[in-house]
Amino acid sequence: MSIKDEIKRRKSRTAQIGTLSIGSDYPISVQSMTNCDVNNLTDTLKQIDRLEAAGCDLIRIAFPDIQSCKSIPIIKRHAKVPIMADVHFNYLIALEALQQDIDGIRLNPGNIKKEAEIIQVITKAQKKGAMIRFGINAGSLDKSIMEKYKEPNFLALVEEAEQVVKFLNKLEYQNFVLSIKSSNIIDTVKANQIIAKKCDYPLHIGITEAGFDQSGIVKSATGIGILLYEGIGDTVRVSLTGDPVKEVLVGHDILRALGIKKQGINLITCPTCGRCQVDIYKIARKVENNLQDVRLPLTIAIMGCIVNGPGEAKIADFGIAYHKKEAMLFREGTLIGRYNTRQALELLNQEIRIRLKREQSG
Repeated sequence: MSIKDEIKRRKSRTAQIGTLSIGSDYPISVQSMTNCDVNNLTDTLKQIDRLEAAGCDLIRIAFPDIQSCKSIPIIKRHAKVPIMADVHFNYLIALEALQQDIDGIRLNPGNIKKEAEIIQVITKAQKKGAMIRFGINAGSLDKSIMEKYKEPNFLALVEEAEQVVKFLNKLEYQNFVLSIKSSNIIDTVKANQIIAKKCDYPLHIGITEAGFDQSGIVKSATGIGILLYEGIGDTVRVSLTGDPVKEVLVGHDILRALGIKKQGINLITCPTCGRCQVDIYKIARKVENNLQDVRLPLTIAIMGCIVNGPGEAKIADFGIAYHKKEAMLFREGTLIGRYNTRQALELLNQEIRIRLKREQSG
C-alpha cells in the first residue's frame, strides 16, 4: 500500500479566507508570517513577493496598533494571496483591520478575553466576510486554566480549545479555523488528536517557537508529520527563527515527504560514504538551486556510487549515478549517457526544461 493510500484526511468543514478555502475538501495550504515592521512598506511588500514566489498560500502580518492597519489596502492591492492580520491584546486593532477589508484575523483568546469585545470582532468579521483563526497557545493560556493544571500541558490546551468552540457555537459563528500549539511536540500532538475527534472545524497545525535551523526543522517536521500522517491538519505553518521563506519551503517539503503534495522537485541524494569520489552535497545543491522554480512533480536522484546509485536513478524521473567520477544520466529508467559532472548537470537541466515546456503547452 502506498503512502498516498494510507493517509486519509480527517473530515472537516470549510473556512474561507479571501480566495483560499481551508478544509478537508481542499489541498492542505502552507502559510507563513512576515517578520519585518509592517510600517516599512517597502520591506513588507518585498517579503510578500518572496513568500509568494516560494509557494506561500496565506501570509500573516502583525499589526501592532490601529495606525498600522492603514497600510492594509496597499498590501492587499499588492499581494496575490490572502492576508491575515495578527492581533493581540487590543480588539480595536482587529476592528480597524476588518474595516480596512483584511481577509482574516488571528485572535488569541488568551489575551483578548472579554466576550463583548470578541463578539464585536466576530460580528464585524461576519459582515465583511472575513475568517478568524483562534490561536490557542501554550504560552498564553487563560489564568483560570493555568491555576487548574499548574502547567501548559495538552489537557490545558484542550480545555481552552473546547471553551472557544462552545462559545463560537453559541454565537452560531462558523467561518473560523482552530489552532492549538505548544513548543512541546507531544503536548501539541495529543491536544490536536483529542480536538480532531471532538469537532469537525478546520485545524491549523504547527509547533510554535520551534527554534531555528536544524533544531527547529526537526521539531516541526516531527510534530507536523505525525499529525498529517493521521489525517489531521488543513493548513500548516513551520515556525522558524529567521527568514520566513524557509518556513514555506520546509512546509512544502514535509507535505512532499508524506506524499500529500505532488508539486515540485523531490530530490533523493545518498548520504555518501568512502566509496564516493565526488562532492554529492555540492552537486545536489546546484541541482536544487537550478530547479527552485519548477512546480512539476518530479523525483530526481543524485547518487554517489555504483552500489545503490543506478537502481535509485532508474526509478526516479531523472537521475545521476556516479561510478568513480563518471556521471551516468538516466531518464525514466533509461541510461541517456555517461558524462563528466558539468555536462551531466547541463543535460539534466535541459531535460527537465523540455519536460516543463511540454507540460505547459499541452
